Amino acid sequence: MTDALPAFPMARATGCPFDPPPQLRKAGPISRVRLWNGATPWQITGYDDLRAVLSDQRFSADSRHDGYPHQSASVRARQSTAYRAFIAMDDPEHARLRRMLTAELSAKRVEAMRPQLQRIVDDLIDDLLAGPNPVDLVPAFAFAVPSLTLCLLLGLPLADRDFFRTTSRKLLSWTTPVEEAMLISRELRAYLVEVIAAKQHSPTDDLIGRLAAGPLAAGAATVDEILDLIVQVLIAGHETTGNMIALGTLALLAHPGQLAELRTTTDPQTIATATDELLRYLSVVHDGRRRVATADIEIGGRLIRAGEGVVLLLEAGNRDHTVFPDPDRLDIHRRPHRHLAFGHGTHLCLGQPLARAELRTVYGTLYRRIPTLRLAIPLEELEFERETVVYGVRTLPVEW
Repeated sequence: MTDALPAFPMARATGCPFDPPPQLRKAGPISRVRLWNGATPWQITGYDDLRAVLSDQRFSADSRHDGYPHQSASVRARQSTAYRAFIAMDDPEHARLRRMLTAELSAKRVEAMRPQLQRIVDDLIDDLLAGPNPVDLVPAFAFAVPSLTLCLLLGLPLADRDFFRTTSRKLLSWTTPVEEAMLISRELRAYLVEVIAAKQHSPTDDLIGRLAAGPLAAGAATVDEILDLIVQVLIAGHETTGNMIALGTLALLAHPGQLAELRTTTDPQTIATATDELLRYLSVVHDGRRRVATADIEIGGRLIRAGEGVVLLLEAGNRDHTVFPDPDRLDIHRRPHRHLAFGHGTHLCLGQPLARAELRTVYGTLYRRIPTLRLAIPLEELEFERETVVYGVRTLPVEW
């Protein structure tokens, strides 16, 4: 019976690179799947069911529970050690750690960063225009934006941004061997321990500096807990935003009429609406949010028993036709927007104000400043990052 279940993650169709695996619709809103280690959690794809689970505290995010559906052997190994991201915790532990970042990533603080974000994007575009043509947009721009932004936010040396990018990519890959993932994790933490110690000795006005001078100095958090917060911001902030910039650009190049509108507008609302539509349409985090039931719970007419794992496929919910008419169509004017790209409930992505600000700055600037931007090779020749937590395009050769 287990062998007969579909393996997760499922393969995407060979046609449109922007669509979730077609098998998701065939499986129905709630079904069983088979993971890498033989575990058979429930897979949930319906929009309303996803919101229900994410709002129900009886579905635990704590990765230490038996039955928790880990993404890979390397992720399970890291979560079995002292390292545990606060997103893989339940309240009150999750809420206590989350509060330490709430003000740092608030809409108010991000708004104050907007001139710096605009300068980062403009400077990188200046470099593009002055450099080789064609160019691979992935390293030259898409990942440079979040790398520079995170160095600014956290107070880390710009010279080390390639190290952060390589580290985050390997730690989020399903194929990274356990031993390598553990080594990379230790190296990153050792690096950050030195950064924290330096900022304790000489305080700085940045996120790490304020955490060191605030909760750490007051005894409200341990060094390990501060480390876990920084690692979470650093890794998640790189891969999600970088891939959204690259894949979002590719999606717009594949929809020239809608790209033309963004090229000729400076209207903040139009750019904001387009950003949310690209977040819905692409849903780059494609490995599912993970939960485990702590009680017998009925969802969508199916009984999920205590101890059974759940994989929540938000990318499928974002293509639910009962909520989004004609869901497979990119429509940068789609409103109102209730997408699940940032999750839902108490674990709603804390970094969404920063991610939105970065994406709006990019989508509102890049195509306007380089109006002739186009693919340098056929779309069919592009390669995609499939075996990782965050879906994206591996290289994106463009010219103008």
